[in-house]
Amino acid sequence: MSSQNKNSAEGRFTEAFERLKAGKPTLLPVGSKVSQNNIAKEAGLDPSALKKSRFPSLIQKIQEYIKAAAEADGPSGRQLKAQAKSERLTADRDRKVLRAERDDAQSQLLSAQRAVLELLQENSDLRTRLAKFSGEVKEFPPT
Repeated sequence: MSSQNKNSAEGRFTEAFERLKAGKPTLLPVGSKVSQNNIAKEAGLDPSALKKSRFPSLIQKIQEYIKAAAEADGPSGRQLKAQAKSERLTADRDRKVLRAERDDAQSQLLSAQRAVLELLQENSDLRTRLAKFSGEVKEFPPT
């Protein structure tokens, strides 16, 4: 970079951008994220001076870097909220399915219990009739 370019606003913005990307800012705290606003502050200039109309290629580089960094960092807050909502809806659907399966199983269990009780009652009735019938049967002498 020429000395004239280093003193220009674009040169200062570019150097600030490179320092922030490298994680070695001089004016901002270490770890400050790369943003147009922070680049202007790191350059020691007013954030309103870093305009797309004045520095289109630099702004494009900054925006591309920010986009690539965001994609590398993972999902955004909005994406995380949407994912959490989707997971809640899936969990709700799963709960409804599980409740329906539980209710069906309980219904089948009650039906089986009723059938067992009916069979026990029928068995008891048959034993009673058999006992009564056995008492009425007379032994015949062998011939």
